[in-house]
Amino acid sequence: MKRIAAAALIALAGALIATNVVAEDAKLKYAWIDKVSDDPDKILPGVDPTKVTGAIVTSGSSTVFPLSEAVTELFVKEGYTGQVSIDSIGSGGGFERFGKGEIDIANASRAIKKSEAEKAAAAFGSAPLEIRVGTDAIAVCVSKKNKFANDLTMEELAKLFSDATYWSDVRASFPKKEIKRYTPGTDSGTFDFFTEVVLAKKKEPLLLAKNLQMSEDDNVLVQGIQGSEYAVGFFGYAYFVENKSKLNAVSLKGIAPNQESVDKGTYPLARPLFIYTTPATLAAKPQVAAYVDFYLSNVNRVIKKVGYFPAPQNDLLAAKKAFLAAIAGRY
Repeated sequence: MKRIAAAALIALAGALIATNVVAEDAKLKYAWIDKVSDDPDKILPGVDPTKVTGAIVTSGSSTVFPLSEAVTELFVKEGYTGQVSIDSIGSGGGFERFGKGEIDIANASRAIKKSEAEKAAAAFGSAPLEIRVGTDAIAVCVSKKNKFANDLTMEELAKLFSDATYWSDVRASFPKKEIKRYTPGTDSGTFDFFTEVVLAKKKEPLLLAKNLQMSEDDNVLVQGIQGSEYAVGFFGYAYFVENKSKLNAVSLKGIAPNQESVDKGTYPLARPLFIYTTPATLAAKPQVAAYVDFYLSNVNRVIKKVGYFPAPQNDLLAAKKAFLAAIAGRY
């Protein structure tokens, strides 16, 4: 089972947009549809959160968690009185629940795998809908006490999170002190992305490394790194921004994680952020359709405040068209 073909979705959405007509039966089904849209592209229907009823269940990436939390807070501020559950259990954990049909939306800091998509399609009766909502950069961080590790090559970074015991094993000029490592757990999309890019998809070197502490709670990682001059770890850029007073972000190949380097594609640990749902969910639960519409319309109002970067304009536009196409048969 494949994910919904983007070309087909966009073509269908284009037809819908061209007519700019919302059927009367859809207005009855989607009571939240408002004439005024928050969507700056003026593609999506407007959402009146005061007319949205019913709970929404989301789960997955700890990286996407603060972004979804910020969108949800705005949704509530503008009148939604229901409950949005957002569990931070890692992308893999979210996809596992998604594949069992337990949640409405899976938050992810990596693309869904074929096997995960097949399970979700079987559970919901329709293929997962991939929605790009932003861009993140993984920050490699050390304590403010660390005065020697300011910049690393990708080869040095690989050593640091694999077979090196001492900092001096990474670079001779570094102190001969044992490395203390703090990383997300194996269910995390952050862990998957890091090992894919830095360790050529080989997880074992990191999992077998000495002095390794793993946690799905990024705050635990921050506390661990902060506490030792010889600690190092990685997590989503937003958590570094939140803890700039406690940590330093290490540059990679002379390039620091920031808006410019992410936009240019020069920072080597930048990655897309997604939410996933299904057309079947959107049809069965109008509140989920309203939430996704609101998310796409307002994500760029909050994303920089959270510490992430907007998705490329064309990708966000494609996500909006794909969402429209997914519910076009219900309009």
